[in-house]
Amino acid sequence: MRRFALALGVTICAALAACDGLLPGSDRPASALEFPAADRPVAETVSNQFSTEVARDERGEAQAVMDLANISAGMTVADIGAGEGYYTARLANRVGTTGRVLAQDIDRGALERLGRRVEREQLQNISIKLGQADDPQLPADSFDRIFLVHMYHEVTEPYAFLWRLWPALAQGGQIIVVDADRPTHDRGTPPKLLFCEFEAVGFKLMEFVERPDIEGYFARFERSAARAAPGAIKPCANL
Repeated sequence: MRRFALALGVTICAALAACDGLLPGSDRPASALEFPAADRPVAETVSNQFSTEVARDERGEAQAVMDLANISAGMTVADIGAGEGYYTARLANRVGTTGRVLAQDIDRGALERLGRRVEREQLQNISIKLGQADDPQLPADSFDRIFLVHMYHEVTEPYAFLWRLWPALAQGGQIIVVDADRPTHDRGTPPKLLFCEFEAVGFKLMEFVERPDIEGYFARFERSAARAAPGAIKPCANL
């Protein structure tokens, strides 16, 4: 298993120019055009903070999700859509000094605030990386778990995003999705739509449970034997 080396402290990739990449007259990045467009509305990002951390801890959200995901010491985990670090900080404590956490977001301001938090709380097993809307930009064969918590409904290019996420899993690695069972424009993802989009790219569903304590559902995916070629991906109907 090939691991990526996370430097202790904080590393921010500030290549924002590469994140724009829109073709004139198009709201899709040029790097996504070989993939089908999503047949669904996409929720706007209204906040980097889903709820207050105190409220989330009172209902035991992060603890429940990490338990369901079997997070343990020594793991390498990516927190995609990390925002200001609710899961990032708790994952860092769970995986311990022998584990690593990569926090990724497309919001530079949120990552700068997260960087200050990491320094303030001296979380030395975290690195921070700026991503793109259609590309999480994760190193291949690197992660035991990739977390997508209450953010998948904001992904504007799900097929390109998932296709580029596929190689980042280490052998036996899993993608963990937490979202709400409601339409994407209402800040959720219907489970049938979630299953369809993941399967279309080359993932298989391993577990799905509804959990009111995390304000939604928990889904676990692993890689199928192969991922689909971009041109062969069949878009899912808005279910």
